[in-house]
Amino acid sequence: MKSRVSPKEADNIIKALEGGIVPRRGIQHLLVGRNEEVQEIISILDSIAQGGSDIRFWVGDFGSGKSFMLGTIESIAVQKNFVVSTVDLTPTRRFYASDGKARALYSEIIDNIVVQTSQDGNAINTILEEWINRIIMNISKRDNIPTNELLMIENKEIVENEILNVTSSFNSVGLSYELGQAIAKYYEGIVKDNKVLKLKALRWIRGDIDTKTESKRELGIERIINDDNWYDAIKNLAELFSDIGYSGFVVNFDEAVNLYKLPMAQTRERNYERILNIYNECKSNAARGLFVNFGATRKTVFDENRGMASYGALKGRLGTEEGMDSKLLNTNRTVLPLKPLSVEEIYTLLENLNDIYNVHYRKNISMTTEHIKMYMEEQLNRPGSAEFLTPRAVIKDYLEILDLIRQNPDESIENIIYEKFGRESMPVTKDKANKDDEIEVL
Repeated sequence: MKSRVSPKEADNIIKALEGGIVPRRGIQHLLVGRNEEVQEIISILDSIAQGGSDIRFWVGDFGSGKSFMLGTIESIAVQKNFVVSTVDLTPTRRFYASDGKARALYSEIIDNIVVQTSQDGNAINTILEEWINRIIMNISKRDNIPTNELLMIENKEIVENEILNVTSSFNSVGLSYELGQAIAKYYEGIVKDNKVLKLKALRWIRGDIDTKTESKRELGIERIINDDNWYDAIKNLAELFSDIGYSGFVVNFDEAVNLYKLPMAQTRERNYERILNIYNECKSNAARGLFVNFGATRKTVFDENRGMASYGALKGRLGTEEGMDSKLLNTNRTVLPLKPLSVEEIYTLLENLNDIYNVHYRKNISMTTEHIKMYMEEQLNRPGSAEFLTPRAVIKDYLEILDLIRQNPDESIENIIYEKFGRESMPVTKDKANKDDEIEVL
């Protein structure tokens, strides 16, 4: 491994992989075979940090590593001082709705926000207080008012006016004034030591206030975040984060296949229309400081009956499927293919995983080159491996092998591997938990 994994990272990685999910921390220790993609991500992030915006669709078949790529983007972006949120699209969270499902997606985005100093999600409180402190410091320096006095009720109006002046100057108007009002109420809650008021302000920012009447009564704010304007709020937050001192806002949408599964053609079209709007604004730099990523299957993007390609204007922007299988690499595409890892790359991944496992369990299990080769041969000899053998399945079985070695120290590694797979290798089948392109009536 290039860098030593810490015990905390190892703990996060092993627990996540045992559960079949992508780890939120330490993902760089598992990064194999994606060097060109990583360089492209770094280049895009550098452009976003200069005030740009962009969008990418990471497309691949089952097991190609879409979720892992989004996790990699999150890890790199956090290291480069971005605010990041990664969410799954679900039947109850989508881009367009009239029954709260779009607002539910927005709320999930806010709840999943992470920053470098707060990587466990729900970092919006940290961000708001950082910015309020910065506002107070700037006023103190400019007007020669001690910072402690700016936290007194008598000077509340000075700080509130400054907050509103900043948010009202955003390029994307949207809900910028109302966002400023909510942050001002949050500041008022700090000044008055009123936790209830802070919570109400956070509820508005999270999109949890259901009616304009409630918003007006509790906070004096006449508009709320809803199914129609939630993306405006995202753009406003991207500008806010940039003005605070972060590099920008990265939003990752995984499981885009849930849009493909929507049974009503009109509902799918409305969702694709909203994606087209996001595409246009990110490509024209109208959404300053925003980088949007999608993890999607091929059918989700290219199927002309149900996929994004069924919406004419979006089809023209996403290109055709033919170029997805080209051996020539072009990371400058908006729709980027993710090819499954090669056997050699999986081998390197397993070597790294062995080191991480040893750090996690404080053991010194040594899987030699021959042991890993034997394990991979057993995997590849199983019926169905060519179609359904994925890195997820290989990793899960490998961790089980390591568990057996750790708990049965008197058994030889060779016997454990043979015992695991049996004399007649069981067939590899599709992961029942992953129904990528199957149609469901929701």
